[in-house]
Amino acid sequence: MQWEPVIGLEIHAQLSTRSKIFSGAPTAYGAEPNTQACLIDLGFPGVLPVLNEEAVRLAVRFGLAIGATVSRRSIFARKNYFYPDLPKGYQISQYEEPVVVGGALEIHPEGGASKRVGITRAHLEEDAGKSLHEDFQGMTGIDLNRAGTPLLEIVSEPDLRSAREAVAYMKALHVLVRYLRICDGNMQEGSFRCDANVSVRPLGEARFGTRTEIKNLNSFRFVERAVQFEIERQIEVLESGGEVVQETRLYDPDRDETRPMRTKEEANDYRYFPDPDLLPLVIPEAMVESERASLPELPEARKARFVGEYGLKEADAMQLAFDRDTADYFEAVAATCGDARLAANWVNGELAAGLNREGLDIACSPVSPERLGGLLRRVADGTISGKIAKQVFERMWTDGEEADAIIEREGLRQITDTGALEALVESVIAANPKQVEQYRAGKTKLLGFFVGQVMKATQGKADPGLVNRLLKERLEA
Repeated sequence: MQWEPVIGLEIHAQLSTRSKIFSGAPTAYGAEPNTQACLIDLGFPGVLPVLNEEAVRLAVRFGLAIGATVSRRSIFARKNYFYPDLPKGYQISQYEEPVVVGGALEIHPEGGASKRVGITRAHLEEDAGKSLHEDFQGMTGIDLNRAGTPLLEIVSEPDLRSAREAVAYMKALHVLVRYLRICDGNMQEGSFRCDANVSVRPLGEARFGTRTEIKNLNSFRFVERAVQFEIERQIEVLESGGEVVQETRLYDPDRDETRPMRTKEEANDYRYFPDPDLLPLVIPEAMVESERASLPELPEARKARFVGEYGLKEADAMQLAFDRDTADYFEAVAATCGDARLAANWVNGELAAGLNREGLDIACSPVSPERLGGLLRRVADGTISGKIAKQVFERMWTDGEEADAIIEREGLRQITDTGALEALVESVIAANPKQVEQYRAGKTKLLGFFVGQVMKATQGKADPGLVNRLLKERLEA
């Protein structure tokens, strides 16, 4: 029998606020355990939550970016469950009336066609603390620093049909939340993590199969491997005559398998009810319009503009447009040097290689976009060759100097004097009669040898295009 996977993702994006969603405690990563949790986060009697307005703004921004409905009125509810890292015994979340409803996201699966994935909802909620098992022999440590950290939980429609599509959706959402500056997307720190709901059904069947939920996946690779394993596991269970059990599972990357964690709860198991300490969230029209006016050009639109306006290849445009800092850097370089394709080649090539080598974000590049644009302007106007430009770039990277200063001080200007180059061409031809004979007998690939000899004699400073032309004229005379 042929089977069809049905996958939906619930992604938790930590909102980039300086304080928590219902208290003034800080959200900075890396503090000593239990030093960033106040009485409100700890659930002490008599304390009252106060909603963080910035978290609401960031949720509104996300809703507008995905074409969703931003609810002018939404409700916070208590989600009741008991776990050591949840000291209140409930989590404040949104259930029946979330802040964002609907919307969609375009994805580009590797090796497959683009696809539009629906988004059911996005709601605000607080994070729980963290249980630490590794450092305590036979015990569990509890760190409540994350308790109360603002999250936006983004729930997709069950529109995904493969592990590859699931990864593509997660990557597209990761790009978007970072583009909007609502989440830093740092998976290692837990700022962006995923729960995957997976089921399978016979191909052509309309009804969904029994689903399992895989909790707390914090890398693209783990999402792909966990979802793929779970698809294969469920198919094996069904084909052997068994039934899939609705449950929550964990992914073990060391064994590359999922294993049961607990029986999957339904909504009524959490006994949702409106939080009596919080009024309904009413979002004024002015806030929505302010966020709408401040939306940046989004990745898909920017990619299309890079292709249409600058004539870039789609792959190059996607590489540049799908990171906001990279896209801004590229446009500044292109504006300075006047050659967008040359700018794209360098930003995706030499600059990206340097940043990867040093482990730097583009925002921390030692070479500013204006200085890189200045270097490329000298390539475009023929002052230096592309090869020399790479040498100059290395000096700019380490010393912080401008390209023009390095070119002048080290005498790197390209030799474009036709008379001087003609004399060099003549001497190279005279010194290599055997190769000249072979070239004229049809081995035209030897042109590269002659060009190399001239470039060597000029320490790479000769204009390569002019050298090629002069050599061809002389050899084919």
